Amino acid sequence: MKNIKLGWIIDEVKDYVFIALGCLFYCIGFCTFMLPYEFTPGGMTGVSAIIFYATGFPTQYSYFIINAILLAIGLKILGFKFFAKTIYATMCITLFLGLVQQVIAQPDGTLPKVVGDQSFMAAVIGACIEGAALALVFLNNGSTGGTDIIAAIVNKYRNFSMGRVLMWLDFIIVSTSFLVFHDWNKVVTGYVILIISMVLLDYTMTSATQSVQFTIISDRHEEIAQKIGEVVRRGVTVLYGEGWYSKQERRVLIVMARRRESQEIFRLIKRIDNNAFVTMTKVVGVYGEGFDHIKT
Repeated sequence: MKNIKLGWIIDEVKDYVFIALGCLFYCIGFCTFMLPYEFTPGGMTGVSAIIFYATGFPTQYSYFIINAILLAIGLKILGFKFFAKTIYATMCITLFLGLVQQVIAQPDGTLPKVVGDQSFMAAVIGACIEGAALALVFLNNGSTGGTDIIAAIVNKYRNFSMGRVLMWLDFIIVSTSFLVFHDWNKVVTGYVILIISMVLLDYTMTSATQSVQFTIISDRHEEIAQKIGEVVRRGVTVLYGEGWYSKQERRVLIVMARRRESQEIFRLIKRIDNNAFVTMTKVVGVYGEGFDHIKT
């Protein structure tokens, strides 16, 4: 039991370390390739960028203020457990936004254009860095808050997937930059940044709407089933089977989960029974409580 708790603590620490690294890389991509070229990415950093372009108000402050308001609303509606790592990621990005800008700023306070006048190259590089950085955050069960909070609240009360809500929010944020620059070239470049970052994000990790099915055979099936219910909060179905060769009765656990939860389930199984027999298969669609709604 002590080894299980120790392994859990180590995994949690790793999650927080990698979330911080992901936030750092995201801020590097944003401050180095977005702000100097006046590009607008999606999310709350995009809103902070628009405020900065229009008023000169520092991005880290506007990002923190907006997220603080959204977190306060989200905490009341969705509860603290949902936002534990979101609050941590928000604080990391707030800190790194100011720190990175201080490090790379020129003596006159302006941010350098690291690739000169090659603005499209800057957009591509920045989008790639941001997409990979977000994947690092999401793979470790983190969230950058902002539009994620809005999407989660909408998903709770309306039959809209979080992915669809996020897509429309990002589209609106990038389009709003036209009110500042009156330049459709920058708006279109913002759309390109969204597409590249999302494609790279999906390439790095499976989309949040995809699900997987676990088949688990273990002598410690009761412990595994209990922990999956407590930690991952997924239901477990127990099938009664028999080994054909050994003629021994065995319990087979069937678990449906989001793809992003698979790493946590593997960790949990390994800590309890490293010799468990486990298969994981991709599932085209899962409908019901905790997953998608049946579309008519």
